[in-house]
Amino acid sequence: MNDVAHEKILILDFGSQYTQLIARRVRESKVYCEIHRFDIGLDKIREFSPRGIILSGGPSYVTDENAPMVSKEVYDLGVPLLGICYGMQLTTHLFGGEVCKADHREYGAARLACDTGAELFFGLDESQEVWMSHGDRIDREPEGFAVIAHTANAPVAAIKHLTKPVYGIQFHPEVAHTPQGTEMLENFLFRICKVAGDWTMRSFIQEKLESIREEVGNANVVCGLSGGVDSSVTAKLVHEAVGDRLTCIFVDNGLLRQGEAEKVMSSYADHFQMKVIKVDAATHFLDKLKGITDPQEKRKIIGPAFVDIFIEEAKKIPNVKFLAQGTLYPDVIESVSFAGPSAVIKTHHNLELGDLLNMDLIEPLRELFKDEARALGEELGIPHDMVWRHPFPGPGLAIRILGDVTERKLSVLRLADAIILEEFKKSDYYKEVWQAFGVLLPVKSVGVMGDERTYENVLALRAVTSRDAMTANFAPIPYELLTTISNRVIGEVRGINRVVYDITSKPPGTIEWE
Repeated sequence: MNDVAHEKILILDFGSQYTQLIARRVRESKVYCEIHRFDIGLDKIREFSPRGIILSGGPSYVTDENAPMVSKEVYDLGVPLLGICYGMQLTTHLFGGEVCKADHREYGAARLACDTGAELFFGLDESQEVWMSHGDRIDREPEGFAVIAHTANAPVAAIKHLTKPVYGIQFHPEVAHTPQGTEMLENFLFRICKVAGDWTMRSFIQEKLESIREEVGNANVVCGLSGGVDSSVTAKLVHEAVGDRLTCIFVDNGLLRQGEAEKVMSSYADHFQMKVIKVDAATHFLDKLKGITDPQEKRKIIGPAFVDIFIEEAKKIPNVKFLAQGTLYPDVIESVSFAGPSAVIKTHHNLELGDLLNMDLIEPLRELFKDEARALGEELGIPHDMVWRHPFPGPGLAIRILGDVTERKLSVLRLADAIILEEFKKSDYYKEVWQAFGVLLPVKSVGVMGDERTYENVLALRAVTSRDAMTANFAPIPYELLTTISNRVIGEVRGINRVVYDITSKPPGTIEWE
């Protein structure tokens, strides 16, 4: 486990859809935390040395034969513990209380009557609106516990051990539907766990710089640079640690946005004085993509092609023993969570390069969420427009062109994409959305331009709001902005005569079309 912070909260995951939200709320309070599977074992928990433990919710029934459990010894570690929803039901079950399946699943808002004398509810109103989401019901609190809150349908909605700092709540304080949920969590952190709340990006940077220097020693490091936030922040942080012993490799696959390749080189090679090797591989990628229309096939071609070129260039650099990658915490969580890896929705090009190159990995962002990586980038002095650049897929415009990929289609989409981004930035709406981009559809429609009939392609405009891309809502773009973009694209881009707006959220759709 990581030793990135002195004060740490451990979240044991039982498969709740809200587990990441718990981690976000804790970190927003400047307290470092990590999510691990519920069954990591006592030795690992002791090694982690948490100041507090949170048991997440989950979809299981605690009375089921194969329900996920923790050892009761977890409660004897002398560490404050908070069970949320399933975590509370598990606590109740382990201490001999009565947990039964409710006749009706309780889902939605409820009015909580709480004991404000309990540390967990210190400073709050006696009546609270909370969000319930559970199918089990606690009919009797466990021996040695006191009931400290109830609702009309849940007579035991929160409990506290009489002698140990162990709490349980039947509702979800981490969601926005529990208005004072953050205050409850902060009471647990600061009043019960007594942490200082001093985890900042500056302290994170200092600890990371020291650990990178210690790990790398006198060896060299290589990093794949794409111009995106994750690789940019990774490269800048590693460069701060090892200087010229870092070499970045930028593979221009010909699938980038307008001016992207030039911007990467000017930003990193010139402005940041990094060693950057640029590989012009547009023809190579286009040849391999010729005639390919299936999105998974496109990804399977682009990924290995990138890997082959990267490996060829990396092997030319002497004494390289480390590969730096911009892995983020959501990727790590997916591999260690109770739910396990999610179904394959799409194939990513970020393959196991470290294994192929026989290099050790340096993943300095693996403890951070996307917004935290951005905050780190700003702390490192990366320009604001680079740090807050909208995410761009690894396969580039190839998966924003539905159907086969050609140089002409790339030129059409690049120009349309540039207009979209220019108008979003001009209207100051760019910072309000997670991503905004165009998708070139393999659909033609009839139009009239001047006195001439046209029969050209349709462009779908996509804009979403999100915090981490795990879920997303389509953005309510002002009609004036939609009108301006549509008029400009149709008027300035030869090959497009119709613009439509995608109003699909995630789920059920994905953010990208392919």
